[in-house]
Amino acid sequence: MYSIFYRRCFQIGTTLILAYALYAILEPLRSIIGWAAVLAFMLYPLHERLVKRLHGRRALSATLITALTPIFVLAPLSLVGVVFAGQVSKLITYLRTSPLLSYTEMLNRLAQYSWIRSGVTWLRDNTAVNVEQLQGWLTGSVQSLLKSAAATGGNVALGIFGTLVGFFMMLFLLFFFLQDGRAMLVALTRLIPVEPKRRAALMKYLGDVTRAVVFGSTVTALIQGVIVGIGFALVGLPSPVVFGVLAAVAAFLPAGAAIVLAPAVLYLGFTGRWGAAIFLGFWTAMLWIAENILRPLLTAHHAEVSTLAIFVGAIGGAAAFGILGLVVGPVLLSFVVALVRFAQEGQPAEA
Repeated sequence: MYSIFYRRCFQIGTTLILAYALYAILEPLRSIIGWAAVLAFMLYPLHERLVKRLHGRRALSATLITALTPIFVLAPLSLVGVVFAGQVSKLITYLRTSPLLSYTEMLNRLAQYSWIRSGVTWLRDNTAVNVEQLQGWLTGSVQSLLKSAAATGGNVALGIFGTLVGFFMMLFLLFFFLQDGRAMLVALTRLIPVEPKRRAALMKYLGDVTRAVVFGSTVTALIQGVIVGIGFALVGLPSPVVFGVLAAVAAFLPAGAAIVLAPAVLYLGFTGRWGAAIFLGFWTAMLWIAENILRPLLTAHHAEVSTLAIFVGAIGGAAAFGILGLVVGPVLLSFVVALVRFAQEGQPAEA
């Protein structure tokens, strides 16, 4: 008879070896699995409605959605990536060839307004650094950033969904996540060592958190990016798709997409286009109103999610997983916060 200690050591050692082997197998596919999981989660409500219309034929519903995903989801994203790369190239050319407003000219124009003239005079008299060199350095940095963005945007289809083989693997996984995702999730949750009622409450809580992050933050960010892009196009600013994408990313930050619109309003004012500046200012206010209306509507009946968790998760997730991390990062960090809250709720109150 083997001792209990020996059997436990064998079980732990075997589990660690199998876990490492599983990680080594799945790690190269993490982007493919991640995007398949994100798309399956976002398309699952549609899948459930379609299953009811098809009288319970889950496989047929999953097949139809998987077949239509490249047309209605992946193709538009790829098109945006190609347009993004082209507009970045044009924007770089514009920065190189167009005469920018120098620091001295900007101060002279600002000095025309009596209510800030004293501050402008003080700034002119006390600025000792060579601001023109600083402006040249800033322009060069922006051009380098845009070049990197162009490389990323030009390969958005490959960067997000991998090679052609990876693309079909992602669709293959999407089909099975739609068809058997709920059964897989139920089987995994049975491994959680808590009573069934509390386990069900935990999974409902985590599901609400995930929906709040995906639909309340990600979808809102996409809508804000579209609004910013339209605003840039209406006032005739260059590269509206580029700044729309930047605004969608900036929407995860505390200041939101307004940090893209505000400099544009100032630029239009400095160049004398006051009508366009005023219009874009009102457009910024509309963006703020849309955010404060859309986010509560999209997160209605879902769990409350920490803004800090979304912000840190988006930045850290993007650094770790690329574009996918903008979705995965906030979800994972919100999961941690939700688990801590759930554990605290289950603790008995102190006497």
